[in-house]
Amino acid sequence: MIDRAQNGTLLAARLLLAAALLPTGIARALNVSGFALTLAGGGVPFPNAVATGAVVVQVFGPLALILGVLPRLTGLALAAFATLTAFVLHTFWHYVGPAAIAERTLLLADLGLAGGFLMYALTGPGAWSWQGWRAGAVADVPKAKPAAGKAPIKAPAARGGKRSAGRSPARAAA
Repeated sequence: MIDRAQNGTLLAARLLLAAALLPTGIARALNVSGFALTLAGGGVPFPNAVATGAVVVQVFGPLALILGVLPRLTGLALAAFATLTAFVLHTFWHYVGPAAIAERTLLLADLGLAGGFLMYALTGPGAWSWQGWRAGAVADVPKAKPAAGKAPIKAPAARGGKRSAGRSPARAAA
């Protein structure tokens, strides 16, 4: 029961974190040149390359997050992206009054996202993910046979006991 709750919570967290970036990423993907112009207006060098890279991270990062693919790499990349975005786009120190407060709030929200992505990188996606499914599929694969010349170690109870009719489980799986 606790395992289900933990996996459900990790899935919900992945979906919520992805929801913070994916809609904006899709909107920017539909208008990369407009996003590049916005970055150029803000003084960002190489705005076309930066806009294209940001769109790739904002679209494929959340998709990898939802599916649970490469959690450490995805979490670290999205945390770095959120941190960089916070300091490049939300320069609250250049503003005064309500605009400064709004920009500072957005900067702190992006830093909070970065913290969530770092926690994802450390905890992993849980069993309800591609990685969890793959780990379960790998665990079901039968173990390799012992090397030639080495006798397998038998359990003490099996040494002098009766032999059951039929194949042993190891041979039945092979």
